[in-house]
Amino acid sequence: MPIQIVIEKCTGCTLCIKVCPFDAIRIMDKLEDGGLVSCSQSHKKAVIDYNKCTLCGACVDACKVKAILLEKTPEKCELPDIKGYKGIWVFIEQKNGRVQSVAYELLGKAHELAKKLDTQVSAVLIGHAMDEHLDELIWHGSDNIYLVEAPELANFQDEPYTNILTKLIQKYKPEILLCGATAIGRSLIARVAINIKAGLTADCTALDIDLEKRMLLQTRPAFGGNIMATIICPNYRPQMATVRHKVMQPMAPDKRRKGKVIREVFNSSLYSSRTKLLDIVEEIETLVNLSEADIIVSGGRGMRGAENFKMLEDLAHVLGAAVGASRAAVDSGWMPYSHQVGQTGRTVAPKIYIACGISGQIQHLVGMQSSKIIIAINKDPEAPIFKVATYGIVADIFQIIPALTKRFKEVLKK
Repeated sequence: MPIQIVIEKCTGCTLCIKVCPFDAIRIMDKLEDGGLVSCSQSHKKAVIDYNKCTLCGACVDACKVKAILLEKTPEKCELPDIKGYKGIWVFIEQKNGRVQSVAYELLGKAHELAKKLDTQVSAVLIGHAMDEHLDELIWHGSDNIYLVEAPELANFQDEPYTNILTKLIQKYKPEILLCGATAIGRSLIARVAINIKAGLTADCTALDIDLEKRMLLQTRPAFGGNIMATIICPNYRPQMATVRHKVMQPMAPDKRRKGKVIREVFNSSLYSSRTKLLDIVEEIETLVNLSEADIIVSGGRGMRGAENFKMLEDLAHVLGAAVGASRAAVDSGWMPYSHQVGQTGRTVAPKIYIACGISGQIQHLVGMQSSKIIIAINKDPEAPIFKVATYGIVADIFQIIPALTKRFKEVLKK
């Protein structure tokens, strides 16, 4: 056995018993013929129960007389051949036949990365009757489109979409695969990563290329947003990442671009699912959709209560804006989770972001710092939000917000 007790050295001190997390060691009594029985008070020796032992080595470190020997044979891990993988793929998310904006954001970033790698960008589109979107995808940066269409694929379902994307990857071997960090993207891409035994970095906020090693540098918040970690996947392909909505910019559409459409057909059994989609219920938004808004008025702990968000809603109505909230406001029950902006909520990048009573902790900044103009209103001049703000107003929000609402009404009427 790889672990043994040296009987001549063992003193029966019981230190090994105390540290064994699996209750795999007993003290037995050594007889003259070398056998072992249940212990009396003399000749105590340690005995290992090999049915329980996991070779963790805790007993080896604890034994002061070096009476326990452990020989570990390193496991050989055969790495896959990654030489044949090439190209950057973007999974094109669609809902009810409409391509989602996160897809165009990822195509823009993929186009930028592809230039560094001197390779092509390919879109993967799964659905039904999607031909009207093909030109737009090419104009926004795609060189190739892998199209899989069937009536059963009109709406996203985990099993068929996973089966199809897995088959496509195994056939064409992309070097990099990007997907939106949305409800659909997160559900799909983790299953694909398991099927093809590839690494996956979730919720990326930045992507770059190590040109020397042709590796994707995947940056995401870590340790509660206190640091930004850059993650690599050197030994497996494709390198897979989900990217937050609104942190990348789509490229300007170029109608002169030409691309190739590759239509794939699979056995219908691949499209089956153990679950049945009953209905799709769109969320009813009282104001503008938070993710697509050009202007967002957001409130934090400084709003002091749910009733005070009515003040922000009034301002938002005047501006045609959406209402957001910090995690503190959502945790306090003042606003629903669907309005949360930040690391654990939505990532937004509006033209104007108005932060009202928000201190500006890193978890919140991760979700809105890509906004073009940030206006911070806070009575604390030392609030971190002012470090990223384009304009800062040190004032009481309960005085300044009604005044701004009134003034905007007057100006916009004209």
